[in-house]
Amino acid sequence: MTNWTIKDGKSIFTGGKDSYKAAVQTAESCPSFSEDCEDELFCSDAVSCYNCRYRRWTTESFECIKRRQK
Repeated sequence: MTNWTIKDGKSIFTGGKDSYKAAVQTAESCPSFSEDCEDELFCSDAVSCYNCRYRRWTTESFECIKRRQK
């Protein structure tokens, strides 16, 4: 199962803003994960896509700019 969908060439997390376990599991296996600055942290799990400096929030979820389709 993938946690991503492609929309307009952008990789959008399918779990939305409330899939904490999936966001942690995805970040743990991501070679590009980098924790964002303290002011931008979203959840208590340090290693989580929700706390990554490469996520860009959307209305319902977020885009991973490291996974952008070329």
